[in-house]
Amino acid sequence: MPRSVNVVAARNKRRKVLSQTRGYFGARSKVWTVAKNAYEKALCYAYRDRRVNKRNFRALWIQRINAGARINGMSYSQFMGKIHSNNIELNRKVLADLAMNNPKAFAAICDKIK
Repeated sequence: MPRSVNVVAARNKRRKVLSQTRGYFGARSKVWTVAKNAYEKALCYAYRDRRVNKRNFRALWIQRINAGARINGMSYSQFMGKIHSNNIELNRKVLADLAMNNPKAFAAICDKIK
């Protein structure tokens, strides 16, 4: 009895992976085994970097708040300590946006907590 293989399913699976690797360099988008490895590694990077992205944004917000706070005569740690002690419930994302795009409002917050 001849061996039975499900070629339709295998071809569809390969086509799906090869369509996901369009735009990759060289064999990574053409050769099945290389494309499969590149695709799996890309998924690992995507999973990992969804978490790293959050860390990077928090670091960026802290840098912007620190710059705004220093313009107004205090350090980041002093600023955040006074924000919390005065029960001002603005998160770092909003504070960074104010420091960057609306310095007058940020200065008003600094004056209020001094």
